[in-house]
Amino acid sequence: MALGKRTKATREGVDPAKSYPIAEAVKMVKARAKAKFDETIEIAMNLGVDPTHSDQMVRGVVNLPNGTGRTLRVGVFARGAKAEEAKAAGADVVGAEDLVEKVNGGSIDFDRCIATPDMMPLVGRLGKVLGPRGMMPNPKVGTVTMDIAGAVKGAKGGAVEFRVEKAGIIQAGVGKASFTEDKLVENIKAFADAVQKAKPAGSKGTYIQRVALSSTMGPGVKVETSTLFGGG
Repeated sequence: MALGKRTKATREGVDPAKSYPIAEAVKMVKARAKAKFDETIEIAMNLGVDPTHSDQMVRGVVNLPNGTGRTLRVGVFARGAKAEEAKAAGADVVGAEDLVEKVNGGSIDFDRCIATPDMMPLVGRLGKVLGPRGMMPNPKVGTVTMDIAGAVKGAKGGAVEFRVEKAGIIQAGVGKASFTEDKLVENIKAFADAVQKAKPAGSKGTYIQRVALSSTMGPGVKVETSTLFGGG
């Protein structure tokens, strides 16, 4: 398939067979983010795990030091004082049975979902709706909690959930092309560190096998994994 002029131009100077130190990789990705909108900088990590085995599942949440550059709409399932706490913390949608009904009807007006533990029997009915979207509240990533204010502020301030896909890959947005190189490097290292710490007991051999960065419309740039931890 013939490549367009723009695609050819963005790929110039990127050796697909080479891995670059993180600072250099970020510079290359930023330089190629030429779209008319503020492109998201994305990371893809190939892990040495088989997620079909329960002891090799990788998931978690990380607060990026410089935020994501994206404003998330947060929905909270809570009642009474906890519902008021959620509203005060900046939640966009708050409710109980009424919110369950809306979501069941196909109205999902939020990007991240949080619930108090007592609401989970109710929220559990939404598994078929929220599950496929990766939005089901889960205590392992801090979205089933009594600290509603903290969870809402975290989601609004740059908390990123990650979960390994079937092929052993984790993908996430780690900032915007408008961020400085230093801020992107900080975010990427924080994300990689969180994934490293989430290494499951069942993982054998090399855990982090390959890492690549790209912008929404740009080419992938491979990263030297050793430069993600400590200096580099």
